[in-house]
Amino acid sequence: MPDFQPPGFIPPADPESTPPVGPRVDATPRTLPARIPHKGRSVDLEPLHVRHAADLWRAAQSDQEGASWAYMGYGPFADEAAMRAFVGNFATTHDPMAFAVRPHRSGTVDGWLTLMEIHPAHAHIEIGHIWFSPRMQRTRAATEAVFLLMRHAMDDLGYRRLTWKCNALNAPSRAAAARYGFTYEGTLRAVMVTKGRRRDTAWFSILDEEWPAQRAAIEAWLDDSNWDAQGRPKRSLRGA
Repeated sequence: MPDFQPPGFIPPADPESTPPVGPRVDATPRTLPARIPHKGRSVDLEPLHVRHAADLWRAAQSDQEGASWAYMGYGPFADEAAMRAFVGNFATTHDPMAFAVRPHRSGTVDGWLTLMEIHPAHAHIEIGHIWFSPRMQRTRAATEAVFLLMRHAMDDLGYRRLTWKCNALNAPSRAAAARYGFTYEGTLRAVMVTKGRRRDTAWFSILDEEWPAQRAAIEAWLDDSNWDAQGRPKRSLRGA
């Protein structure tokens, strides 16, 4: 293979093709996601709506330093009216398609996340715009919220490629991608300007043939048998 391939990566090719081209795949366009709720053991996802703004504003008050917004393209918001205006607009977009996150423990909406970069013809979809308030971060509900959309994209909608990307300096997001079993693909240098600052973007993916093992690993971690009486996991989650 030419020496410009990323280290360790050999793209699959149709052995009968000259020059080499990729193997044939099911080219049927995938279904677009819909604004529907998703229910889990510890958390529910609801299509984002302006009625969630009050809960979200209260959740944001647990982050007095604004650290949870450091790598987002928006926020923190000056007041509840500003949060409400943003949520009202964000809730109407189809790509990204946003979902409010309601942990069962609190009963309130404590964050949001989206399906985005939706390409039905190429069976490619992404999870992004993840904002969880500090009181929700590093909880079972946070992990399950992401998993619900992963499972929906790969199992219900049948996408072939699921993507995760983040600011290359965002160590917690990079660690989360590894926990969920995403494979690091590389970093695009100086690809964006966010809040007046250079952004290098790290890319990760899970492919359909990799998904069953990752799904099983996350399901085992979320299973009730993995949690002790104090609500702590007995085993850590690592990508399969």
